[in-house]
Parts: sequence; structure tokens; C-alpha cells
Amino acid sequence: MVVTIARQFGSGGRKIGKKIADKLGMPFYDKKLITMAAKESGIDPEVVRSVDEKATNSLLYALSLGAAATFDSTFHIDPQIPINDKLFLIQHDIIKKVSSEPCVIVGRCSDYILRNRSDCIKLFIYADMEDRIKYAKEVYRIPDEKVRSVINRTDKSRADYYNYYSDRIWGDPSNYDLCINSGKLGIENTAGVIISYIEKRGLI
Repeated sequence: MVVTIARQFGSGGRKIGKKIADKLGMPFYDKKLITMAAKESGIDPEVVRSVDEKATNSLLYALSLGAAATFDSTFHIDPQIPINDKLFLIQHDIIKKVSSEPCVIVGRCSDYILRNRSDCIKLFIYADMEDRIKYAKEVYRIPDEKVRSVINRTDKSRADYYNYYSDRIWGDPSNYDLCINSGKLGIENTAGVIISYIEKRGLI
């Protein structure tokens, strides 16, 4: 069983995912995938971070999932492919590999990549804007005058990435098993509701 989490910025999706992983005793993958991708590809980790969850500006190598064949198990990738696409292809392969064991994965089109698995729980975490503003200011220390623009810019980047590398729309409820407003319940209770849902699905 694998839990995938797509999330609005400021909704606490990463913290919720970490709590679920801890409570269920499963590995948690978020920024760790960046380190793994950098190590496997030989690409500078700072370069990897700079393009993480950002779509390329070129449509030339848009992924149709058959495009995963552009690299092999030793990560020999066509050098003409834009760095964003290289990173997506590498993370695509890593997500496939790590999900051979129960785990929680945040972002990076993981719900789309694992969409054909019957034991994949696909979640979308969102919250009202005022709750997200409060969370972003408290957790990320974003100044009042910038917080709303950071939220909107980050969400747009995540949506562009997801929409580009999949044939779906980021945040569309039909893509997910469960969409939940974390601002109404808080981090701990939201994680608890999700675990209850997983239990009722008979996956734990």
C-alpha cells in the first residue's frame, strides 16, 4: 500500500504525510526524492532543487508515460532532454521503485505515476486561504506583504507541473480518492481521518 499526497501550499500536506508515515511505520518521501534523484543522475543537488516540481518551458519532451523509455535502469538519459524533464523521468523511476514497499509520497505526480495500482491511496489536501496564510506565516516565516503571492505562485507552479506531466488537472477531485480541508481539522486530526479512511478500505 502506498499513500500519495498532493497539496496546496500552506495546507500542511507535508506534515500530515509525515504523521501518517510515522503512525503507520512507513518510509516518508518528499525532499528525500530530490537527494535520491541527484545521487542517481549525477546532477548537482542545487540544480535539482531549483527545478523540482517545475515543468519545463518546452513541449518537445512532454511525457505521455511511454516517454519513460527515454532512460534505462542505469539512468542513461538523452542529453538533449531539458533538465526539468530529466528530473521528472528520474523521479518517475525512483517513485516506482520505492513504492514496491509501503510508503507515503508527497507531490511529484506520484498519484498519477501510480494511478493503476489498486492499493494506492490518492489524497488532495487543501485549506481555506486565511488558514493557509496563517500556516505559511507561522511555519515558513513569510512576511505579511508577501505571503499571499507566495501561496498563489507556489500553487501555480505545482499545478503547471502536474498538468504538464500528466493528462489531468491538479486539484480536480476526480483524480483523488479523498480530498480533505486540513484547516477545519488541524494536522493531527486530518492525519487521523486519513488513517481511518485507509483502515476502512482494508489496506491496513
